[in-house]
Amino acid sequence: MVDAFHAPASPPHGWTPPSALAVAPPRAGRSELIQQWHERCAALGLSRVERPDFDPLRRSDLAVARERNQRLFTHAAPVMEMLLEQIVDTDSMIVLADTTGTILHSVGDDRFLQRANKVALTPGVSWAEHSKGTNAIGTTLVEETPTVVHGGEHFIHANNFLTCSAAPIFDPRGEMLGVLDVTGDQRSYHQHTMGLVRMSARMIENQWLSDDYGNRLRLHFHGRAEFIGTLLEGIIVVGADGKILGANRSALDQLDMSIAALRMQSLPSLFGITASAVFDHFRAPLPTPMMLHAANGQQFHVSARFNGPQRAVVLDMPVTSVEARMSTPAHDTAAAAVRPPCPSAQAPFSGLRYLDTGDAQIAATLQKVRRVINRDIPLLILGETGTGKELLARAVHQDSNRARQPFVAVNCASIPESLIEAELFGYEDGAFTGARRKGAVGRIVQANGGTLFLDEIGDMPLALQARLLRVLQERNVTPLGSLKSIPVDIAVIGATHRNLREMIDAGTFREDLYYRLNGLVVRLPALRERSDLDVVARRILLAECPQDTPGIEASVLALFKAYAWPGNLRQLANVLRTAAVMAAGESHIFEHHLSDDFLEDVRRARPQAATPAPAPSFAPDPAPMQTAYAAVAEQAPQPAQVAQAAEPSPAADPSAPRTLGEAEIEMIRSALAAADGNISVASKRLGISRNTIYRKLRWNKAD
Repeated sequence: MVDAFHAPASPPHGWTPPSALAVAPPRAGRSELIQQWHERCAALGLSRVERPDFDPLRRSDLAVARERNQRLFTHAAPVMEMLLEQIVDTDSMIVLADTTGTILHSVGDDRFLQRANKVALTPGVSWAEHSKGTNAIGTTLVEETPTVVHGGEHFIHANNFLTCSAAPIFDPRGEMLGVLDVTGDQRSYHQHTMGLVRMSARMIENQWLSDDYGNRLRLHFHGRAEFIGTLLEGIIVVGADGKILGANRSALDQLDMSIAALRMQSLPSLFGITASAVFDHFRAPLPTPMMLHAANGQQFHVSARFNGPQRAVVLDMPVTSVEARMSTPAHDTAAAAVRPPCPSAQAPFSGLRYLDTGDAQIAATLQKVRRVINRDIPLLILGETGTGKELLARAVHQDSNRARQPFVAVNCASIPESLIEAELFGYEDGAFTGARRKGAVGRIVQANGGTLFLDEIGDMPLALQARLLRVLQERNVTPLGSLKSIPVDIAVIGATHRNLREMIDAGTFREDLYYRLNGLVVRLPALRERSDLDVVARRILLAECPQDTPGIEASVLALFKAYAWPGNLRQLANVLRTAAVMAAGESHIFEHHLSDDFLEDVRRARPQAATPAPAPSFAPDPAPMQTAYAAVAEQAPQPAQVAQAAEPSPAADPSAPRTLGEAEIEMIRSALAAADGNISVASKRLGISRNTIYRKLRWNKAD
């Protein structure tokens, strides 16, 4: 879901770039290693001119394999989706295989998936070495280590166009679960690919560990404090008797031990401390990370996690202790700010299912988000102002395990720059002139145990971004004027209408903060690009008027659908709220119930029939809004149909009065005619999407 500070699998955004984990194909001794692998394949009776084996498992057998590995798929699928965001448009695919080498699932660029299918790189086919020779998946299963196989290093010549980077996935006891692989065109090889694959495999492993041992004491450690909470931290699981039950690979690397050797250890023999001493340390209201020494003399910063009944005595600091220590008027005001501002307005949108209103783009977005809820994957929501970014964030929180804890929304654009630091981090009495007596709790501490929603994160001052990044890394907040740090357990969701990549290039947004916030990125479409306006409008009315909810007259709904809604959902809600008041006691909202300023906006936006302008007054933001109109694409008119629809009707009387919708269709037809039927050119000139043009012409034809 989000970047959870206490979670053992928190993604490494803001830590070190993927290059820190990258494994470029080694040059020294590489040819000898490949020769050994090839000799092993020859001994299996394989030929380098083998034809691709297109004999996958029967559908029933593949279903059995998937059912047998359902838990692996459940943990891997959201990570694969996140990884896909990082390699999109690179002629690549992501593959999940089980311990037999059978491909269970794959995602990637459609064009490359078709090419991969020609060499049987598809679900149901085994890519074990005995079947496909030297390849990243099969060789990783044999070597049990991350493996790169590039171009001609593949044993079978038919696979030489591929470059493959694979990493094994282990459970906390050291048993192999499967293989995660990124395969692409060998011309697109990049040394960072292996870093991304290893990072993703570790995320899956850490989630598996948390799932297996959620009710056990877990110690998170690293030689450097800032790496606790990232994928570079080590995690060991401790039993009630102090025995070591399991660990992640980073723990094994740091301790330089095998999993078998580590499981023979106990907490006293490993770190010279008992489990009860750990509990006693973290029972304090404001515990600090422990400093422990391993038997080999290494020093580690250690934090403890425990999700069971004794969570309150082990977690860094439960929210209840914060409330007890800060029961001041300032805290009471802050607590009120955490609650939803209008219960009736929130009721229809209390979870993701309530946001699914029939639009294909929204449905695709919600499907992605559902896969990462409670998976400790950060979520960044993009979209124009008013598209419902906070509604989506609240829905994610409501459907998560944190639903009973606070949801704190901070609009980074609405708080004055001089006050935003105090708002976020809080302050002590007398920290600055005008500060409230007894200080104030910051928004981050208010969200302890729950979700912090950073809206318009792109508007945060650059200097403050560095401090926020430090909080995200160290999971501690130091209020202004204080020398004490407060540990926090929060999940963070970011949102912005800005292009953060462009801001990074311009030096106005920190790249390391971007990668800390950027896990799964979803983009909410503008209201003018959605096909569910009528459903959304009725749900808003239901929230505003739970009793005697008025209907919307067909002419008003047609007016709404023809309008561009520059303010998106927020503007629609304001218009409907006013109209509902004006229509009190009536069964429907009519045009005369709409406010005069809105009607004036509609008249100004009404296109002029005689001037088919290349950019109408209701042109949307030119920033690309990635759409997911799969259904529309399948039913989209062919070029000949579009050209035919673009031809003006010979019977049309230009002097006759027309509706707004008719004028809009005429404008689209004129733009298409001027562009010789080229949809892309016409959409750019009009400032609307290709799908909108298809939809308008299809609806007009249906009429």
